[in-house]
Amino acid sequence: MTDSDKSDITRRRVLALGGAAAGAAMGLGISSCSSDSGARTSGSPPHGASGADVCVLNSSVPEGSYYLDGALFRQDITDGKKGVPLTVRLTVRDRTGSCAPLGDAAVEIWHCDALGHYSGYRTADPGAAPPGSAVGSTDTGGADEGTYLRGYRTTGEDGTVEFTTIFPGWYPPRAPHIHVKVHTGGTSTDRTYQGGKVNWTGQLFFDDRYGDEVYRQSPYTEHTGTRTPLTEDTVYAGGGARDGLMAVTGDVDKGFTGTLTVAVDPAEEGRGAAGSLPPGGTPDGSPSSGTPSGPSPTGTPTVTPGDTPTPPPDSAASASATATP
Repeated sequence: MTDSDKSDITRRRVLALGGAAAGAAMGLGISSCSSDSGARTSGSPPHGASGADVCVLNSSVPEGSYYLDGALFRQDITDGKKGVPLTVRLTVRDRTGSCAPLGDAAVEIWHCDALGHYSGYRTADPGAAPPGSAVGSTDTGGADEGTYLRGYRTTGEDGTVEFTTIFPGWYPPRAPHIHVKVHTGGTSTDRTYQGGKVNWTGQLFFDDRYGDEVYRQSPYTEHTGTRTPLTEDTVYAGGGARDGLMAVTGDVDKGFTGTLTVAVDPAEEGRGAAGSLPPGGTPDGSPSSGTPSGPSPTGTPTVTPGDTPTPPPDSAASASATATP
């Protein structure tokens, strides 16, 4: 490589990072460092993904209607929930330090089970109840109804964190997704994370092809109704990796691995995007937040303001059954 080539590459990186800074000044305040080479077992890279290892803008999104404070510190968040295995591997970078890996950041994720239910909530039926079961009492595998599919871990020196979970289910009008927050400056106390700042609130998405495979498997087949495609999701903005679309490898037999790299400013506080609510009346476009089933074993449930329980389009009826503590 000639000196001229090296200089040109340096200029391109400076321009990319400068653009991220300009976006932060406009209030976006978050960026994503994405490299999608080798991201799929077959086919083309995710729509909108870039193969260059540069920082690109990525705005925050609402935390959604099913958040609970006090997530447990753990890698395996399944609590016995059944579904196609999924490894979520996220890398956090410091956009104020040339996108260097950010260690000791707390990454928190949460998502619904195979039938579209969230732990800790008494909800309106998010799609259709499994045959013969009461809404809000969906598990037969002994999962803790207050903590399943929720947890956090802290990044190592390489900025990476990994979770063991299951491929999420769905509920209208949302495509399959995983909620995520990045915290810094706090401390781990009694297996939970306290204090500090929430630097980024986002959601992780999947190409529809993976859902097409997963939802033909049990227990997902117990969920009736019509799944919302990614292009019609009420939160996903269509920008590929910068809007949370993960690069995925694997299959339904051995499980999938989803990866994404995001960059945050450790000095920024960003609990989630503000603004008008999407169709459905709730911050994440979900049909209903429901009501927390009681204090979580690890903290106090939080309901996002503006939640109004309404039956979803594919629901047979609204319900108010309480999840087992």
